[in-house]
Amino acid sequence: MSGSFVMVALDVPLNRLFGYGVGDFDPQVGQRVIVPFGPRQLSGLVIERRADAGDFTGKTRNILAVRDDLPALPAATLALCQFVADYYHHPLGAVISSALPTVFRNVPAFKAPAPACVYYTPDLAQLLASIGKRAHAQRRVAESLALPHTPAALRRVHDSGVKWAKGWLEAGLICTAAETSLLAAPSPCLPLNSEQSYAVSQLSSAQGFQPFLLYGITGSGKTEVYLQTIAAVLARNEQVLVLIPEINLTPQLEGRFRARFPGVHMACLHSGLNDTERAVNWLAALSGDARIVLGTRLAVFTPLPQLGMIVVDEEHDPSFKQQDGLRYSARDVAVYRARTVDVPIVLGSATPSIESWANARAGRYDILPLRERAVRGAVLPKITLLPVKKAGLIDGFNRMAFAKMHEVLERGEQVLVFINRRGYSPVLQCGECGWMASCKHCSARLVLHLRDRRLRCHHCGFEEAITHACPDCGNQDLKPVGQGTQRLEESLATHFPGKTILRIDRDSTRRKGEMDAALAQVHSGEADILIGTQMLAKGHDFDRLNLVIALNADTGLFSVDFRAEERLFALLTQVAGRAGRRETPGEVMIQTAFADHPFYHQLLGRDYTPFAERTLQERTEMLLPPAAAWALFRAEAPDIELALGILKLIRACFEQLDGSLLQPITLNQPVAATMVKRAGVERAQLLIAAPQRAQLQRALHQAMPHVEVIKTGKGRWTLDVDPIEI
Repeated sequence: MSGSFVMVALDVPLNRLFGYGVGDFDPQVGQRVIVPFGPRQLSGLVIERRADAGDFTGKTRNILAVRDDLPALPAATLALCQFVADYYHHPLGAVISSALPTVFRNVPAFKAPAPACVYYTPDLAQLLASIGKRAHAQRRVAESLALPHTPAALRRVHDSGVKWAKGWLEAGLICTAAETSLLAAPSPCLPLNSEQSYAVSQLSSAQGFQPFLLYGITGSGKTEVYLQTIAAVLARNEQVLVLIPEINLTPQLEGRFRARFPGVHMACLHSGLNDTERAVNWLAALSGDARIVLGTRLAVFTPLPQLGMIVVDEEHDPSFKQQDGLRYSARDVAVYRARTVDVPIVLGSATPSIESWANARAGRYDILPLRERAVRGAVLPKITLLPVKKAGLIDGFNRMAFAKMHEVLERGEQVLVFINRRGYSPVLQCGECGWMASCKHCSARLVLHLRDRRLRCHHCGFEEAITHACPDCGNQDLKPVGQGTQRLEESLATHFPGKTILRIDRDSTRRKGEMDAALAQVHSGEADILIGTQMLAKGHDFDRLNLVIALNADTGLFSVDFRAEERLFALLTQVAGRAGRRETPGEVMIQTAFADHPFYHQLLGRDYTPFAERTLQERTEMLLPPAAAWALFRAEAPDIELALGILKLIRACFEQLDGSLLQPITLNQPVAATMVKRAGVERAQLLIAAPQRAQLQRALHQAMPHVEVIKTGKGRWTLDVDPIEI
C-alpha cells in the first residue's frame, strides 16, 4: 500500500479535506469511497494517499467501502476541479460533487442498465400509413425515426414516444439496433464558401493549445464549420467536447450531429436527462467509447481520456455562468482546460463577449471571421426602426408592423413576434390611486397570468389569486399595464383570425417534450405566427420565417447593469438572424422610443465590430471588466442591517492585508442590492476590484481563511468571482 490513510473530498460546506484510515481496503486516488461523517455516511473521492492523516485532528475513523461503479477519476479531471476550487474559492468536495452525475454522490452503488439501443424505421412511408392522420403527436414521433433515436431522444419528442415505438417494433414497422451501429449513410457535407473553408483548414490543422474566436454573422454556417472540423478530429481517433448554452438548443444540434456521424457514439449531457441516462453517458465519455460529448454548462467537467478539441458555441451567452452554488463560468473553465491538456478550443459567436473580444484584440485568440451567409443568395435581413411615441399604436403594435404582417402571411410565410416578457401583463394597477400588485417576498411586481387567474412572481415563485378590488382604495377597475406573451397571443388572435398562433415561452413548454413538439409545428409549417421570448432567439433555423417584429426592446438601454447594452445587442442580433435564412430576403422591425440612440445606429450598421470597439474603449476608460477583475460578496439576512454588517466584517478582513497585497485593490463600501428583498430575505453586496486577475486572486487567497470563520448568525454570504450580474 502507498499509505495507511486517505484524504477524502466530501460535499460539505467546509474548505478542507478529511482524513480516514484505509482499514482493509486499498483505495486509489480518484476512487469513490463511503465514509462515516458524524452520524451519517457520505460518498467522497480520494484525493491523496499518505502515511498520516495530515492536519486532520481528532480520532481517525476508517472508510466503510470502496465503490467500483465509478472508475478512478483521471489526474487531469482532479486537477481541473482543484483549479476551479482555488479560482472560485469553493470547497473542493463541493466542486467534485457538482462535476459528478447525481448517482455517484449517493451512498448506494450505481447499477448501470443494459446498453442503450436506438429505434429507426427502414420505411417511413409504411410507418406513417399505419398511423391516423389526426394522431399528430404519433406522426411527429414516427417522422423523427427517419433518423436513429435513443429512448431518451424519443421521450424528448413526446413523453409517450418510447411506448409507441415499442408497439411499432412489435408490429414490425420499425427496427432496433445497438446505438453505435451504422444505421444510415451520413448526411452530406454542405459546400463551404471561402471563409468557411479557411476556418475549417485552420481549425483542423491546429496543434496544441490554440484558442480561436469563430466570429460569424447569424446564418454564416458556424455549425457546418464545427461539423467538418470535428470530422477531422474524429479521424485522428480523438474525442470532442461541444458546449452549448441552453438545453433548448440540444435537440436540433443533436439531430444534426447524429445525421452527420451516424456510426459515432455521441453522449449528451444536460438537465433534460434523468439521473441514470446522464450517468451512462458520462461513463461512456470517461471510458472513451463516446467520441463526441454534447452538453450544457456542467459537461465542461466530463472526463475525456482522448480529448482532441473543445467547441463552445454561442460563447457570449450568460447561461454559461452558474448563478448559484458553485458560481463558475463554463466558457472560462473550458479555455483553462484546453490550455492544461494542450488542445485547440473554438469559441463561436455572432456577437462575441467583450471579454473574448479583448482577448482577440490583444492577440491571445485568433479571429476567424465569417462575414457571409452560408446559403448562396441569402442576405442579412433588412432592419427597420418603428417609433412608438405618437404612433397611434394598436394593441401595442405600430400600424406598419400590422401591415407588414398581413403582407408576409399572405405569401404563406411565417412571422415571429419577439418580446422578452412572459405572462399576460407585467403589472396589475389601480387606475384611481396607482396601487400595483407586488410580491410579499421580493422587491418586485407580480406578473398577471390571466389564463390561470393568478398573479405570479418570476423571481421567487410566489403566486396568489387575482384580487378583484384595490386593497388601498377599494376600486374594482384594476387594469393590466404592459404586454406579455399571453396578452400578445390574445390580441393577435383577434387581428389575424384563421391564422395559427403558437406561443413558445417557459410557461408553454414547462412539461417534457413540449418544446420539441412546438418546434416540430414550426418546421412543419403548421404555425403562421410565433410569439416567443429569448428561447427562440438563438440557434433555431426556420425555413419559412421571413419577418421578425421585436417589441419592448428599449429596456436594456438605460439599465444599471453596464453589460445591458452588450446583451441587448446580442439578443437583437440573434432574433434578427432568425429571418430570411434561405433565398427569400427577411425583414426585422424593432419598435423603439429612442430611434436616435447611438446603440440603434450601430445595430443598423449590421457590423458588431464598431459596437464592440466602442464598448471595450468605454470599459477601459471606466476600469470595468475586462479592463479590471471583480469579485462580488453577497450577503442575505432577515434584515438589511445584518446583511450590511456581515459585509463590513468581510471588508475588514481585506483591510488587514499586507500593504503590497492591498495597494492595487479597490474596496468599495457595502450597499443594498438592486433588488433589496428576494424570497423573503434582505440582500446586500460588496464589490472588490483589482486591475488584474492575479492581483485579485492573491488578495482573495490571503483574506478568505479569515472570511470563512466570520460568525454570521441568521445571515449568510456567498462569493462570486468574475460576476456577470451586479
